[in-house]
Amino acid sequence: MKNKSDQEIEVKFYIADLDLIQKKLIQLDASLLQDRCFESNLRFDMPNNTLQKQRHVLRLRKDTQNILTFKGAAEEGKMVSVRQEIEVVVDDFETMRHILESLGYLVVMEYEKYRTTYRYENCLVVLDELPYGTFIEIEGPEGNSIQDVAQKLNLRWETRVTTSYVYLFDILKKTHPEFEDKNLTFSVFSSVKIMPDELKVHPADFPKF
Repeated sequence: MKNKSDQEIEVKFYIADLDLIQKKLIQLDASLLQDRCFESNLRFDMPNNTLQKQRHVLRLRKDTQNILTFKGAAEEGKMVSVRQEIEVVVDDFETMRHILESLGYLVVMEYEKYRTTYRYENCLVVLDELPYGTFIEIEGPEGNSIQDVAQKLNLRWETRVTTSYVYLFDILKKTHPEFEDKNLTFSVFSSVKIMPDELKVHPADFPKF
């Protein structure tokens, strides 16, 4: 859900039991917009990591569509993540990749997830299954709407995560050197069980710790 200035306004929560959260959404009569689907992402940068240094993201995603996304740096001091996001649907994934690589961009990372998307009130609520854990993202027009939906899902607001999935992977690499130079894919994590404290997060659906 984007506002008129192409802003992405969202917050994440680490979730211990995603099935229970989905049942709660159904009880609340949330609308299912997209059933569970696999998502593959390629993140691009220049050889000197220009985009990373500016905290910008250039991503090509494939799920039910092919989508090219630019994200700006997140604004500081906000209760939720607020950043510019510009997206466009492209016809051909490999052709778009070829265009970017011809312009000098390199694929610096691949990452995967399964995503289920609901609409509840004026927000999008997505259930994400990452190789290292399960999350909810709530995206809406402003922070108060997002907080209201989080409360109705019985999520503890103080556990919210305003960083990206890639940033969480970078945290993980500090204690798991075997992930260095690896992609955030299910095959890489097939024999590894990651605990929330390793990601520096707390389950939002658990009682207070």
